[in-house]
Amino acid sequence: MSTLQFKNKWVLVTGASSGLGAEIARQLATKHGANLILLARRKEKLEQLKSELETDTGVAIKILIADMSKPNQVDQAIDQVLTEGNLYAAVLNAAVTYFGPQRELSWGDYETMLQTNVNAVVRMTNRLVEHFESSGKEGGLMIVSSMAAMIPIPYQAVYSGTKSFILGFATALRHELKNTNFSITVFTPGGIQTEMTGGEKFNNLRNWLAPVAEVANDSLKALQQRKLTYIPGFSNRIGNLIFKLMGRKFVLNQMARIYRKSLFNK
Repeated sequence: MSTLQFKNKWVLVTGASSGLGAEIARQLATKHGANLILLARRKEKLEQLKSELETDTGVAIKILIADMSKPNQVDQAIDQVLTEGNLYAAVLNAAVTYFGPQRELSWGDYETMLQTNVNAVVRMTNRLVEHFESSGKEGGLMIVSSMAAMIPIPYQAVYSGTKSFILGFATALRHELKNTNFSITVFTPGGIQTEMTGGEKFNNLRNWLAPVAEVANDSLKALQQRKLTYIPGFSNRIGNLIFKLMGRKFVLNQMARIYRKSLFNK
């Protein structure tokens, strides 16, 4: 299976208004010369990014406004993406998190996280797989999961559960594909320096957060090379090994202590 080449190809990026999604879009445009379909719910942020990249790179850019927690908006967005029939690759990055005691997470926020992190990803993945399976066209799909899928994070219990689902779902689905020109990659980064981790609750965890540009670069390499799953960063790979060798109970007790201190400063 040949590596993916993005130059002059159309690539969809969800959650593109900030953080990892915005940086992936920047690198696709500046380093790879890709044309972009940027999808997020914040129109002003997308328009700013569109203007920036069109000025700096000259690539073609379309924006789509959709809230990934709303199934009808997810369906409308993917309909629009696939109608033109020229999609080459997609990065499903949109996600929300919650950092705090599970008992304080409202049911409404839980449902928003479930719809955004799980249901929207499955709905879009199903449509994208059907498109590439039926057409036989070359392309790739990258789904952004998390290290939290492999090492569940206390005080991010629901987030960990959603990312674990995505990891299992996409990894299994890849082995159902019949189109040998199409691949699914699951990208599992650790903590990243983004808007999502910018709050005071993450103050004591700052040294654990990777630069977003570095993570985005790793993600695009994984997508290009059609990796099945990819853990970026040496420390993340070591952490995953320690988790396996030292046992779940020990590692999770230590993580709970560290995260509790960051949350409550005690």
